[in-house]
Amino acid sequence: MTRQKTIIIGAAGRDFHNFNTMFRDNADYEVVAFTATQIPEIADRRYPPELSGALYPAGIPIFEMSELEQVIQRTGAQLCVFSYSDVSYDDLMHVGTRVTAAGANFMVPSPVPAYLVSSKPVISVLAVRTGSGKSQTSRRVVEILKGDLGVQRVVSLRHPMPYGDLTKQIVQRFASVEDLAANNCTIEEMEEYEPHIAAGNVIYAGVDYERILRQAETEADVILWDGGNNDPSFLRSDLTVVVADPLRPGHELRYYAGETNLTMADVVVINKCDSAKTEDIHTVEANIRSRNKHCLIVRADSPVTVEQPELVTGKRVLVIEDGPTLTHGNMSIGAGYVAAQQLGAAEIIQAKQYAVGSVKQAYEHYPQITDVLPALGYFPQQLADLAQTIRNANPDTVIIGTPIDLRRVVSIECPSTRVRYDLREHEPQVLSDVIAGVVGKRG
Repeated sequence: MTRQKTIIIGAAGRDFHNFNTMFRDNADYEVVAFTATQIPEIADRRYPPELSGALYPAGIPIFEMSELEQVIQRTGAQLCVFSYSDVSYDDLMHVGTRVTAAGANFMVPSPVPAYLVSSKPVISVLAVRTGSGKSQTSRRVVEILKGDLGVQRVVSLRHPMPYGDLTKQIVQRFASVEDLAANNCTIEEMEEYEPHIAAGNVIYAGVDYERILRQAETEADVILWDGGNNDPSFLRSDLTVVVADPLRPGHELRYYAGETNLTMADVVVINKCDSAKTEDIHTVEANIRSRNKHCLIVRADSPVTVEQPELVTGKRVLVIEDGPTLTHGNMSIGAGYVAAQQLGAAEIIQAKQYAVGSVKQAYEHYPQITDVLPALGYFPQQLADLAQTIRNANPDTVIIGTPIDLRRVVSIECPSTRVRYDLREHEPQVLSDVIAGVVGKRG
């Protein structure tokens, strides 16, 4: 029987998981390549033999997404499988058109065949877009589990961010800040892992989630899936919580795979109600109901607090925000900018005019960003460019709106202060009761 030659189109996350669960041991398909986007320096590498299995003893090459048509022609691929997230439907179908025009079929697979099944209760926190507020929602879920319900061992599994040597990232376990340094984590990885560590929880990540899940189960009473972008969960979940963003009304129906998450949700949290327009909240709520008539809708705020507000009021400030929220999340500002406005900064510096190197290139690629500085740190040169951009701006104060203390990894020579934000539901007991029901049923 002839195997169908297949390319998996991805961004070093869902693509690897789809391969591991749906294609690695499937003799009906021959995966001839991955293509990669969104992630710097992922292309021109290989998915290694240690992960690719017996059917692929030499591993599988990874190419730039820009080379898609050429790869289809060179390999004779008959099928391309779309396997990354947080893309508009226009962009999704542009990719599909590229594939079909090059002579291959285009597949957008369901997440269900790739689900892993856990022996422990699983709660998944997902979103309709990057930057909706998964992090503070995940922290709130853990707070309910450990504080309200007395669950002793909550272990988080984070959506993959394998930016380094894949053979060293098959299974990663983080229980301390030192673990982050030992694994050479990027800023984006630290932003996602560190809040869990700060709360006293263990978090796992990596590449092979079957192995990751089985190891995590040995020290967990409850598994929390902490999603990335707006990708569906890798795990079959007992409770799926999806975060919607009324600052971007309508996006919940226009981006892949956010609408999939919305349709499959048990609970939808409409976040940021404290900073959104009432009519936009109503729009999001109506859109939720148009796709999911049975989910529970929870309204919540994300109040912003600043460590040293006196460093902001009346000062010339440079705001640094979470990188992915601004870049492929398409936001122009974040919590740091909101804090600067609320505290009456004398000037919010337009960081774009001071950017250098890779940071300058990011502004060119994402033109909606002008007033804030995205925290980019995938590789050492980006960290150096970030530090130089800060020096060029010469602010009175740097406002750090990232989930980690950026001062640990980037030289900031002027006074600085951090912004924090948490989830505050309008009716706190509602989410707690739903989670209690799930834990009790499986426990």
